[in-house]
This record gives sequence, C-alpha cells and structure tokens, in this order.
Amino acid sequence: MSIEGQSVSLTARTKPAFANDGPDKGYLCDIRRFALLEREQEYELAKRWRDRGDRDAANQLVTSHLRLAAKVARGYRGYGLPFSEIISEGNVGLMQALNRFEPEKGFRFATYAMWWIKASIQDYILRSWSLVKIGTTANQKKLFFKLRSTKSRIDALESGDLHPDHVASIAKSLDVTDQDVIDMNRRLGGDKSINTPISDDGKAGEWQDNLVDQSPSPEAIIADHDEQEYRHRALIAAIDVLNDRERRIFEARFLAEEPLTLDELATSFNVSRERVRQIEGRAFEKVRKAAKQPQRKSADGEPWAITEE
Repeated sequence: MSIEGQSVSLTARTKPAFANDGPDKGYLCDIRRFALLEREQEYELAKRWRDRGDRDAANQLVTSHLRLAAKVARGYRGYGLPFSEIISEGNVGLMQALNRFEPEKGFRFATYAMWWIKASIQDYILRSWSLVKIGTTANQKKLFFKLRSTKSRIDALESGDLHPDHVASIAKSLDVTDQDVIDMNRRLGGDKSINTPISDDGKAGEWQDNLVDQSPSPEAIIADHDEQEYRHRALIAAIDVLNDRERRIFEARFLAEEPLTLDELATSFNVSRERVRQIEGRAFEKVRKAAKQPQRKSADGEPWAITEE
C-alpha cells in the first residue's frame, strides 16, 4: 500500500550502472553489501514506509532485496535483451511491490515481491522482443515464456515448424490449442526484414519482391466505380418506362430497405393480392428489358430516359 502522493525510487548507487570490468560483475558485487533483513526488521521498515512515508525505511527495504531482483532477472537472459535493462525492470517491479505491500498479512516481502518482479520483467520482454505486438492474451504470454523449455523437455529441438506429434504434446501440456503452439513457434523465430536477400548471392532479389498486394489496383477501383455508376443510371432510366402505379409497386418490392408485402400493397392500392403480384411481374419484366437497351446520351452527356417500345 502506498502513501498518497508519495513513491519510492532507487538512489543512484543502487541502479544497475555496471562497472568497466564486465556487464554483470560490478553491479552484482556491489549489491551484495546490502544486508538481508530479519522478519521483524522487515515488518518495522514496511510499517514506517506505509504509515509515515519514511524514505530511509523504504530505501533499506528495497536495497536489501536487490539480490532477489537480480536472481530473477538471470532467468530471463535468453531473449537477446540487455541484462542491465532486465535487472532495471526487475527493480521497477520491486518498487511496485513495496508500494503495495501490506506487512500485517504475514507474508515475507520477498514472497510478495517475486510476482511483481517477474511481471515487470516479462512485460518489458514482451514490449521489446519484437516489433510486432506479442503476448496480448494469457495463452500467448504463457506460450512465449514456456514454449522453449517445453520443447527442450520433449526433445523437439528441430528448427522450422514442429512435428504434429510434438505440437499435440505441447498443446496438451500447456492447455492451449494446436494452432496457438504453431503460431507462437513461428513467432519465436524472430522478426525478419523484408529487405533480406532470398539467396546468399542476392541474385534472387529480396523477400519484399515476392510480396503480393491483394488490394485492388487504382485502375480496378476506377473501373468498378464506373460500372456501378453505369448500372445506377441504367436502372434509373429503366424505371422511367413504368407508369406511376407500376413504379410505386416496383420500388416498394425491390428498392426499399424493408420491402412491403403483397398484402400491404393490396390494401394500399385497394386491389387484390393477386393483382399486385401481376403488376409486380409486369413491372419487373419492363425494367429488365429496358435495362438491356444501350443508353443514349444527350448533348450535355446525360443519359436520355429509355422509352418502352
């Protein structure tokens, strides 16, 4: 639990700024000088921070657990990301845990902080590992962090797509679908640039040369628009061959968003249902014939109305 308006941050000396003698050794040696706490000390420091906003108490509680964050971070070194950044994210999780820790519940701070440290590191890896967003569902996140170890356990170490038997075994083990396993296994191959040469000699071009744009071409879009416009004008011209009653029935039956029934039209025109059906059929045939006739254009380019022969 945090105090309103206050938060704790690591001092400069506790951040993972590594020494020149190696990316890990300097920082990992430096944090060993912070003493581990007894349960009673830990409880008192947590109370002082939560109840009084004592920053010295918070700093002592955090620095005494920096070794825990570093230990957890070591388990995430196989993702090609800087170890210093992974440790930093673990320290962020450690401070988040401090601001939410409730000592009265009886848990040790290390037990509570472990979840926050892992969550912070995993979130950083998922954000940074690929340009494409990954781990958007619980199953994807579980597969991302467990697929490699599960493949190793069943000796499924081949590159490329997994054997169907291995897919089924992994899916059952992790309680996900076969397709989830297939997709994540392909994603773990890493991002590939579309500018990568297809062959080593570069003579076959780049992968982007083989990408096909499935969207319509500008010419096709214009042609489709012209066709739709032509059909629309042809329909308007064709409808002009109908008399008033035929037109109203045709529009009510074929052009309305919610077409009227024969019974509704029979009531409206005070004729029988069969009579409406006959008018509808005749109107449809007249429009069909008129629409087949080529449209003639006037001097200003507008189509003339088509008259019935």
